[in-house]
Amino acid sequence: MKKFILITFFVVIGIWLIGLCLFAYTINHYPTDTSTHTQAIVVLTGGRNRISEAVKLLNQGLADKLFISGVEKNTSLKDISDFQDIPMPQKNISLEKKSTNTIENAIQTQAWLDKNHISSIRLVTSNYHLPRSIQEFQNQNAKLNIIPHPVFSEHVAKEWWTKTRSFCLIASEYNKFLYVWLMRRLNFQGL
Repeated sequence: MKKFILITFFVVIGIWLIGLCLFAYTINHYPTDTSTHTQAIVVLTGGRNRISEAVKLLNQGLADKLFISGVEKNTSLKDISDFQDIPMPQKNISLEKKSTNTIENAIQTQAWLDKNHISSIRLVTSNYHLPRSIQEFQNQNAKLNIIPHPVFSEHVAKEWWTKTRSFCLIASEYNKFLYVWLMRRLNFQGL
């Protein structure tokens, strides 16, 4: 019995490690689509360079609207512009201030999408955050057309296994993704 438990433990760890490596490869090799127009750009706050990248995409005409989800309650568009040191167009940008996590981002964004009759978005967030974000957004609306747009941080090493901080971030995000992915599959099966 001990031998069976030990073998099972190492098999599970092996499968987890293989999955982690595939996850890390995926997040570092997203194809970047810089030509497809969507009805809106949605950016999730919380990571470096996300908002400035989303504004750049808006200014390039890849969408007509920008939705910034997860903004702190007392923050204005001018505050964001000043902090990011980027000129922001004053129209077609909406700030959402209720969300405090990815699930809430997806719920609040879907309410805004429904209100504005939007069915296609460019989702801007950190590369390591994209897989889980896509799952959460699809949990809210399986028919939503999502163009993923990764933002890469200079603080997350491409060789993530060589830096403790990067390894912990990638492993943590992988575990969160696995949880969301599994819950979605279980709900889909009606369990």
